[in-house]
Parts: sequence; structure tokens; C-alpha cells
Amino acid sequence: MALIGANELKRKMLITVEGQPYTVVEVFFASPTARGAATMVRTRLRHLLNGAVQEKSFRSSEKFAEPDVQLAPASFLYSDADGFHFMDESSYEQFMLSEESVGEDRIYFKEGVTLQILKYNGEAVSIQLPQFVELRVTYTEPGMSGNTAAGGATKPAKLETGLEVRVPLFIKEGETVRVNTQTGEVAGRA
Repeated sequence: MALIGANELKRKMLITVEGQPYTVVEVFFASPTARGAATMVRTRLRHLLNGAVQEKSFRSSEKFAEPDVQLAPASFLYSDADGFHFMDESSYEQFMLSEESVGEDRIYFKEGVTLQILKYNGEAVSIQLPQFVELRVTYTEPGMSGNTAAGGATKPAKLETGLEVRVPLFIKEGETVRVNTQTGEVAGRA
């Protein structure tokens, strides 16, 4: 198994630190001011099993193993007071993830959306969203003709999951838009 160097770390990458699985939340490269000093890599890591976030610094020469994690397709079913319920599309088993393990990604969930689940030692621990999801616009102001002089004019809109985004003026209520899950921005009509 190939090792990942600290200078190769990127957001959403999975690594093993001190025998525990983590996903990289943020990466900062700190260049030293002193001659001969090693570049430091500051990271924010989320523990895959308990969701705890911590900051760690590493030398750029340090290496990490990839954790024993499998990706499997899953469908979002529903959410309730206990958490978010999903179905593994390969085994048809239902499982639940807590609100803490889902985090901010919950604003992209609608019934039947397909995503990837991360399984650590056979147990579902977290999810990976597709790059784009299609959501219906539930409320937006009507676009006024004549206010497009700037070219890229947008207006606020509320989507079916409660997510608030900016959409082009020609988008109306009831239309479906593609939302980039990494940036939270609308990428056009679906």
C-alpha cells in the first residue's frame, strides 16, 4: 500500500494517524522563515468514528497510510429525531448516521438521493456527497426585466431542503437547479 506524504494532503482525503482513521478537513502549508527549517503542514482532521475535530501539525516529510475504508453506494431514505437513515444499495441493509457524523452535508439530502458511504471495518461511519445534487426551488422573487445590466445578475432562492442560494434571474419557483456540493453554488438548471 502506498503511503501519502504530508505535502500531498488535500481536503476530504482519508489518512491513518496513530492507528486511527481521519478525514482531512483543512490543510495549511506553513513555510518556515529560518534557513534549513522544514515546511510544516497544519491540518484540521475529523475522526471517522467519533466525528471529533482536532488540529495537528506535521513535517512535510511525514507519511501516512490509507485507512481500511470501502466506498459503497447508498440512498438517503429519511431523517427523524434519532438521525439520518440510509440504505446500502449493494446489500439493501438500512443503517443510521447521527447528526454529528453527517454535519453540514444534511442540507443537500432529499429523499432518494444517491451518495457514497464510507465503511470502516465493514461499519458505515460517514458519507461522501456527489459533486452535484439536483434540488427544486421552493421560493424566489420574480426576476425583473431590465435589471440584468451587470450581466451576471442573481437573486436569492430557497431550495426544497432549506438551503439558501443565489440563482440567475431567469430561474422561477418549481424549477430544478444543479447545486455544487463543494462550493454550495448553483451550477445551472438541471
